[in-house]
Amino acid sequence: MIASALAGFSLSVALIVAIGAQNAFVLRQGLRREHVVPVVLTCAFSDALLIGAGIAGVGALVADRPGLLTAVRWGGAAFLLCYAVLAARRAWRPDALRPADRPPARLRTTLLACLAFTYLNPHVYLDTVLLLGGVAQQHPHRWVFGVGAATASLAWFTALGAGAYRLGPVLARTAVWRVLDAVIAVVMAGLAAALLLA
Repeated sequence: MIASALAGFSLSVALIVAIGAQNAFVLRQGLRREHVVPVVLTCAFSDALLIGAGIAGVGALVADRPGLLTAVRWGGAAFLLCYAVLAARRAWRPDALRPADRPPARLRTTLLACLAFTYLNPHVYLDTVLLLGGVAQQHPHRWVFGVGAATASLAWFTALGAGAYRLGPVLARTAVWRVLDAVIAVVMAGLAAALLLA
């Protein structure tokens, strides 16, 4: 059982540590010190839900419906392009980057954006439902594997959100926000292009 849990944990970490739309969003929320705990919990719960769905066999169902993944791919690309434009605009206008100059975003708006970054990203289905769910089937304790994978997700998002939260005062300079938003804009545009060209 321990081997299955460790295998799930290791594979999950390898898949989620790479910078992507969801990680960039959690990082930005942590740096802004805004709704960090709800965002972290939403990301971790979503991953656990999708991993569980994959272990339960939803992966085979999704694989048989390529049209579903195509629709998510186009919707995700459109969403990422819009967010890239917004991030580029924030980077271009540094006077709008100071968190103190703007009222904090509402929790509902933030969580809706978080859910969009999670569920409009086709890669999350490939990583959690298909890959983690498929590999779990090879283990004698597939649900323990899933618990290990979900624990890795929770640990990663907690570390990312809390680490960024603690660095907030150090990074609370306009120039840093400008660079961060420029990087986020490039990453989002790159992810959108990858989705459209896939």
